Amino acid sequence: MPIVTIQQSPRSVEMKRQLARQITDAFIECYGLPPEAVQIFFDETSHENWAKGGVLAVDREKEQ
Repeated sequence: MPIVTIQQSPRSVEMKRQLARQITDAFIECYGLPPEAVQIFFDETSHENWAKGGVLAVDREKEQ
């Protein structure tokens, strides 16, 4: 049973639904698994708790 963990900044529920469906479909197609065998966990981190290149994402938003 595959378990997929996605670490990302917050996204809408609709976007997560679409991604979960497409990831599940890929496992169905490639591995021949039933949909119920695929588990997906979304681990969302707010922009104040994530940095890239030494700059918090929340600060990058302010620059744009």
